[in-house]
Amino acid sequence: MEASKDIRRLLDIMAALRDPQTGCPWDVKQSFATIKPYTIEEAYEVADAIERNDLDDLCDELGDLLLQVVFHARMAEELGEFDFGDVVHAITLKMIRRHPHVFANSTEDTPEGVKLQWEEIKALEKAERLERRRARGIEETGRPGLLDGVPHAQPALSEALKLQQKAARVGFDWKEAAPVLDKIEEELSELKDALAEGDRERVRDEFGDLLFAFVNLGRHVDAEPEMALRGTNSKFRKRFSHIETELARRGTEPADATLEEMEELWNEAKRL
Repeated sequence: MEASKDIRRLLDIMAALRDPQTGCPWDVKQSFATIKPYTIEEAYEVADAIERNDLDDLCDELGDLLLQVVFHARMAEELGEFDFGDVVHAITLKMIRRHPHVFANSTEDTPEGVKLQWEEIKALEKAERLERRRARGIEETGRPGLLDGVPHAQPALSEALKLQQKAARVGFDWKEAAPVLDKIEEELSELKDALAEGDRERVRDEFGDLLFAFVNLGRHVDAEPEMALRGTNSKFRKRFSHIETELARRGTEPADATLEEMEELWNEAKRL
């Protein structure tokens, strides 16, 4: 079997890998649950390649992510649920339906109007999905809530942002950043009190509240929290690497250096 640009070749490869008799033992024993961590990891690898502006690596990582989609679709096909073609059909249908200003007769021509239209269409799709689930005998428990559509299985910063965005759409939000800064001061004061009491459980709780407030601030100042923190992580890597490099030139390493020496090199890295 040879490599190809045709998606059917990748589907054939996955089918061969999953063959119970002649396939790969590791691939055969996998399930949706065991593959899920790899799917998340590959998505982060794509994000990392983008942040490094490494387009060669991005091409490779997108292939790895596509493999995850094909893997899940193959397992679903084996269960008689859906196949890769159904996945493609579902997303093409969704994109055409959510862009009536491009593919139909909608007159929306502003980013704000298009976004509102997108949300209205998503709400209709959610209602239709609930009906399909009921038709299959899957009953929803409890009253559907506004936040039900925010998935739990994502980074906590991203989840917090999406929860706040959902609540903001019905008016549960401040209009500007200033009250959010006040909230941060309030949460920080409560964290200090918890630290003074030595209550570890309350410290964790108050620390979480403070992080949530910072996410809210990021939303108001148009700084996506996950990306902002990833940028800071990258900056920390570079500056600490400078510390290690300079200490190595002096014949030592961080574990043997003083905090003052490392602080000096850190500030040097900032200037550079």
